[in-house]
Amino acid sequence: MNIIIPMAGMGKRMRPHTLTTPKPLLPIAGKPIVKRLVEDILSTVNVKVNSISFIIGPHFGEAVEKMLQDVASSFDAKGIICYQKETLGTAHAILTAKEQLEGPVFIAFADTLFKASFKIDLDKDAIIWTQKVEDPSAYGVVNLDESGRITEFVEKPKEFISDLAIIGVYYFKDGANLRKELEYLVDNNIKEGGEFQITNAMENMLQKGLNFYTDQVEEWLDCGNKEVTLYTNQGILEIKKDLENLQDATAEINNSIIIPPVYIGANVKIENSIIGPHVSIEEGSKIQKSIIENSIIQEGSEVNGAHFKDAFLGEYSKYEKIAENVNFGPYSVQ
Repeated sequence: MNIIIPMAGMGKRMRPHTLTTPKPLLPIAGKPIVKRLVEDILSTVNVKVNSISFIIGPHFGEAVEKMLQDVASSFDAKGIICYQKETLGTAHAILTAKEQLEGPVFIAFADTLFKASFKIDLDKDAIIWTQKVEDPSAYGVVNLDESGRITEFVEKPKEFISDLAIIGVYYFKDGANLRKELEYLVDNNIKEGGEFQITNAMENMLQKGLNFYTDQVEEWLDCGNKEVTLYTNQGILEIKKDLENLQDATAEINNSIIIPPVYIGANVKIENSIIGPHVSIEEGSKIQKSIIENSIIQEGSEVNGAHFKDAFLGEYSKYEKIAENVNFGPYSVQ
């Protein structure tokens, strides 16, 4: 099985943090978003991953590519870097990894995490991950027949069609067939909204008799901007609190109160502070005389005498000022 992860976007809604780190590599409870995404996928299926293709922009740089290779290696898979030089849509992005569109393929867009307890049926032609939403008009949705088979894909319906929103994770039993449909769109310049879209390819496949089904996730966690990323961090901490060791053995905690769930990374030092709930403190950070809740403190940061709630501090930041809501970029000093 191969996994393809398009992630070439600039992550503008997550600036200033994405000025130094691509959004899919930002940490959530101690792991990059993209690594948690692969874990989420593998929780639904028990098969060997041969390769993980990362679709990135040419500007990402060697350090980022090395980090992505390390993510793939952690799953004993080959990491493949593919470049999308122009952002021409989802179908165009996926086609940059066309050599990996063979056999069973998962495609997952890198700003989405989810909680799922189901195991998928790999014998089905295609499976689209969905979740029920209150306002379907803001999403692409699927309509089902009585057997649970998808009968149509509708992008941002103005009238109610379905409340099952597509979350951006797909399984195709025959990756080569998907490749042919994507190539057909590009070769014939078939666009929607000025871009080549995977939904157009899926609609063509549906009309040709391919059977699409859906599996509904229990929770859909977005990482699109600061606010929803903090909510996702909160959700992941709740989900993983009984499944992962959230406190590294090298962390030093003195005269402090930890209100779980909290992630505390390697070589973190906390003194005279109250931390939690729903806080992630990444490797090498130092916290003194502070109260912090529902926040992410990235690697190597120093916080002294602060009161944070709903804060996101970039890596190697220094902060010594009381504040409730902070969005502090990497290498910043206050």
